[in-house]
Amino acid sequence: MREKLQEIKEKTLAAITTGDINLARLEEIKVACLGKKGSLTAVLRGMGGLSAEERPVIGQLANQVRQDIEKAIEDTKARLKEEELNRTLRRETIDVTVPGNKAALGKAHALYQVEREICDIFVSMGFDIAEGPEVEYDYYNFEALNIPPNHPARDTQDTFYITDRVLLRSQTSPVQIRTMEKQKPPIRIISPGRVYRSDALDATHSPVFHQIEGLVVDKGITMGDLKGILETYAKALFGADVKLRFRPHHFPFTEPSAEVDVSCLLCGGEGCRLCKGEGWIEILGAGMVHPNVLRGCGIDPDVYSGFAFGMGVERIAMKKYEIDDIRYFYENDTRFLSQF
Repeated sequence: MREKLQEIKEKTLAAITTGDINLARLEEIKVACLGKKGSLTAVLRGMGGLSAEERPVIGQLANQVRQDIEKAIEDTKARLKEEELNRTLRRETIDVTVPGNKAALGKAHALYQVEREICDIFVSMGFDIAEGPEVEYDYYNFEALNIPPNHPARDTQDTFYITDRVLLRSQTSPVQIRTMEKQKPPIRIISPGRVYRSDALDATHSPVFHQIEGLVVDKGITMGDLKGILETYAKALFGADVKLRFRPHHFPFTEPSAEVDVSCLLCGGEGCRLCKGEGWIEILGAGMVHPNVLRGCGIDPDVYSGFAFGMGVERIAMKKYEIDDIRYFYENDTRFLSQF
């Protein structure tokens, strides 16, 4: 039995240290020698037939053989794992000095660029930016703006109602009311944001669009102040040669009211396809804040006066960049959007 144990040891160690050894093959060798049906296990089961004198000697030798084989297997396993790790590290090494792949960077949407440019112009003139909720009460969207129930002006705005009292705002004017309720004059704000109207989507209309409205309230504010502010804005946005024209109009929340046009950006007023031969392009509505609006916000119209104006960001962008279809802004076509 002594010779058998020595033979098992030599064959097993030879199998471990020679040939194309790998982790899978090493496991096979371990099972073949030390497993339940392994060669060493079979020898140990036969020790019952030994004499009392031989049993401890052979037992000690068998334990030593097991320990030698187990140590050889563990040492070889550790070496194989280390070699595999080194191969993986060499294969996956990253040269940090090699330039990486340049990530494609996005840019601000064309509408946001125009909105930001407009806001920057007014901020430079001392305006603050005010924001309000897009889901609004009927009171702030209509009644506080001198548009009571059954007023004809409501028929011209197809509004998305959520309940009888709650709606998606059809203009950013409610921000003006909320500001005047919380802040007493002097007030000088602009309110950019999304608005919603039940319009069919076509080349010039969208059920979701963007507005920027402005409000100034203080003592001694006149129509002349409104004209000066809007001329400064138009020249900063469209160029120093642009001219403004005020046409009488009616808005329930301003009196007097006006539509404001700029001289055509393409022909300078001569008449062309952009201005449809008229020489002028409408860009916004404006007027002096109606006394009823001031009074409803707790501001005495005998002491204070103010003006307000509002413009569509899409309309300004379309005129500025000579775009003839509003849908281009919303279709997410990078061929169009990457131009800005």
